Amino acid sequence: MSKRVLILQGHPDTTASHLGHALADAYAAGAEESWHTVRRITIAELDFPLLRSKAEWESGPLPEGLRDAQEAIRWAEHLVLFFPLWLGGMPALFRAFLEQVARPGFALGPADKTGMPEKLLTGRSAHVIVTMGMPAIVYRWYFRAHSVKALERNILGFVGIDPVRETLIGGVDTLDDATKQDWFDKMRGFGRNAD
Repeated sequence: MSKRVLILQGHPDTTASHLGHALADAYAAGAEESWHTVRRITIAELDFPLLRSKAEWESGPLPEGLRDAQEAIRWAEHLVLFFPLWLGGMPALFRAFLEQVARPGFALGPADKTGMPEKLLTGRSAHVIVTMGMPAIVYRWYFRAHSVKALERNILGFVGIDPVRETLIGGVDTLDDATKQDWFDKMRGFGRNAD
């Protein structure tokens, strides 16, 4: 059964092609081979300011350049988030994008009696794919993949996106061509299954 897949490219550098871009291309190719419908958003190509207050987040206007992004998220059944690990977390630009689009009325509804907001993005799944210089096993076990877990629980899960799958790719500066090709093949397989 085909799915509507949205690929969010979170690498903030548009001056060069990085491994994360090639991985996203492989994922998209696999998805399209299996007749999934794919849309892509490159965060670094969007123009939007940082949010600076709770009031701005709750009731400030959504930047015009992000209306299409919200529509694409609403359209998607499966989101795939690609980003490099920078200073232990996602790049600031990607975080700023998520803060802007995950606003009340779009991602969150009114709070219930317990004070928890309604999750408005249920019915969607996600796959978080993170590249990093350190070995992935070190990030996963020593650092406990803290920023990826926070993204999964405190952002994606908080707005209702479930299940969320993760793939951590470490040692990217030392990967040989054969290992990169293995990762491209895996991405193509993930894309075919839209998972």
